[in-house]
Amino acid sequence: MDGDGFRLEQARIAIVGLGLMGGSLALALQGRCAVLYGVDSDEATLRLAQERHLVTRAGRNPADILPEADVIILATPVDAILTLLSRLPDLAPNPCVVMDVGSTKEQILQAMARLPERFDPIGGHPLCGKEQLSLVNAEATLYRGAPFFLTPLPRTSRHALSIARQIIQAIGAQAILLEAQEHDRMLAFTSHLPFLIASALVLAVPSEAAGFIGPGFRSTARLAGTPASMMMGILRTNRSHILTALRRFRSLFDTWLSALENDDLSWQHMLDETAQRYAQLMVQK
Repeated sequence: MDGDGFRLEQARIAIVGLGLMGGSLALALQGRCAVLYGVDSDEATLRLAQERHLVTRAGRNPADILPEADVIILATPVDAILTLLSRLPDLAPNPCVVMDVGSTKEQILQAMARLPERFDPIGGHPLCGKEQLSLVNAEATLYRGAPFFLTPLPRTSRHALSIARQIIQAIGAQAILLEAQEHDRMLAFTSHLPFLIASALVLAVPSEAAGFIGPGFRSTARLAGTPASMMMGILRTNRSHILTALRRFRSLFDTWLSALENDDLSWQHMLDETAQRYAQLMVQK
């Protein structure tokens, strides 16, 4: 497909997965493309999508809808994205752009690389979201101002890259080109490790402490509320990078533990250093 002159307003877009991310994407794209389709396996979600007039047409069976699309966006959990990519040759017989919004990229791009030549794939991951999933919590402004990483394949055409950039601009996000491996390595530290730390924190707190929980605990433990169904695919597909991040965290934590056990004066120095590092990271953001 030739990308010259093709505009988002001409695109027939199918979003597979109408949960928080896919539903918010549909809300943000309403009126910005020629046709907007939706696919979801949950009947209640489809009913809500119809009540909200979220898409032009929606259904459970992707084989009934994907042949009509020239842009397919996979907005399901990572495991489901990998399954969909393996089935896509049978579900979508026509040439089209394929994009995803999965939280890990290396294995997804490997699966995209195996697609037949009629598909024009590109990886994507918006750095936004919240713990309350499902279409009920979807917001048209969810993507606004968020970094949206794009991880092209060697075979990704200018057409696919142009369409992806137009979608990102239309929803108010900021496109950032990045290698898949670098994406997964960095997200292991800034997203996947924090989830595991928050989960461990929640499990470490005794039940009788519930009445003593304040805003500090709530903000620190917030990610522990993320459903396991969302995180298991991420942890599996980014396992090596997450292990590296966990080992680094464990080493630092052991240092702090030793300093506190021995009443070491270096404890204050480490906390001062932590505050400085936090300020640096937030400025870079």
